[in-house]
Amino acid sequence: MSRYGTAAGTGALAVLLLVGICGSPAYTGWAQGQTEPASAGAYYARLLAWPAWLLDADGRPGGLFAADLRAVLLVVLAVALLYLLPAAQVARVPGPVSQFFSGWAAYVLAAGLAGLLATALGPAASLLAALQAASAGAGYGFLTGWIIGTASLGGRA
Repeated sequence: MSRYGTAAGTGALAVLLLVGICGSPAYTGWAQGQTEPASAGAYYARLLAWPAWLLDADGRPGGLFAADLRAVLLVVLAVALLYLLPAAQVARVPGPVSQFFSGWAAYVLAAGLAGLLATALGPAASLLAALQAASAGAGYGFLTGWIIGTASLGGRA
């Protein structure tokens, strides 16, 4: 059992690094300004910046907390799900395949929920905007969750 806790811990560290680095103002500015919009690599670089967080609200409605709510929720939900999901799978399918897909699934679900909740709790809440944000978050989680799944692969960290 301790092996799976360690796998969740390395996945949680990967979540913190992914959101911390790729959501940073420096990375998001680079991804928006320095990448060629018509290439797959640029699309992926911009996608990695989805959980963008800010250091200054710059007069945004709701202030800094509302501007950073999506990134905060993504980290909190992903870490919680990384620790909850493997426990249900340990008895059924032990091994690295289970850990990989569990980490990936946790990130997809966390990103979709973070998008939904951040929009629903934000200053301009509407059902349509919340559903669109959940869709964007789940797409982000699907295309980037393999990073978390790989980090969650078993063994000691």
